[in-house]
Amino acid sequence: MADSIRGLATNIFGGVVDKYGNYFNFVKDSLPRANMKIPFKTYMSMAFLFATISFITGILVIFVSLSIVPLPIFQKVMFAVFAPILIAMTTFFLLIFNPYQKVLNRKRNIEVNLPFVLTHMGAVAESGVPPYVIFKLISQFDEYGEIAKEMGKIVNNIDAFGIDPLTAVRDVAAKSPSETFRQTLMGFVSTTESGGDVKIFLKNAGQQALFEWRIKREKFLQQLSTYAEFYTGLLIAAPLFIIALFAVLNLVQGDFAGYNILDLMKLTIYIVVPMMNGMFLLFLRGIEVEM
Repeated sequence: MADSIRGLATNIFGGVVDKYGNYFNFVKDSLPRANMKIPFKTYMSMAFLFATISFITGILVIFVSLSIVPLPIFQKVMFAVFAPILIAMTTFFLLIFNPYQKVLNRKRNIEVNLPFVLTHMGAVAESGVPPYVIFKLISQFDEYGEIAKEMGKIVNNIDAFGIDPLTAVRDVAAKSPSETFRQTLMGFVSTTESGGDVKIFLKNAGQQALFEWRIKREKFLQQLSTYAEFYTGLLIAAPLFIIALFAVLNLVQGDFAGYNILDLMKLTIYIVVPMMNGMFLLFLRGIEVEM
């Protein structure tokens, strides 16, 4: 079924992608880094296909909705014209930015686990085992997330395609979403080619990565105290003050600036405060340094 949809999309929109594909080079660059095994032409063709389907579906839904909901003719025209376009554009942009979002998620996962992976690799290297054994060992630890998958690619390149280890490492490094991980892999290649000690390289890289991770954690914990004061003042004290003010005003007069005070209180309690708390949590999630 999926192959049929891909073939249909490519047949219909393949020419469009060939003509305008240069405008979406960021998608082309993101697909291999996102570990999405689908050709650029096929993916963009599917994006155009699903946007077109969304546009047609939007027209049908809006037509049915407007036949049921009584609205002035001007509003009906506005909805009929712009709503399907907005739906199609939203679908299209979600699809073309999806690979980039996956790249960011993979990058974050790699950089969170990298200090511990390097420490593990350095400890294993002390026993004198060859790099291939180290890569294969790390690839078997699902706890290391995306790094385990990257190591699995190296092992697969060696086992399935007969590529020499250094070339296999270069290939994975070139497609890695994390610049830090890429530099580490290329450092491993350079150390090996120059006849350096891989054990010392991995040990030093692990210590450096752990040091940087600790610095980030300490910085984040210091920032949390500032954010806690901000949260207390803006999202706890301020809403309580506003609600108390509305309660006093309600005793004096029934409305404020033309709005019913009780309605304003309900709006603050049930919508504004939860929305601001949600936004604050999303903000913290975005800046968090994961364990």
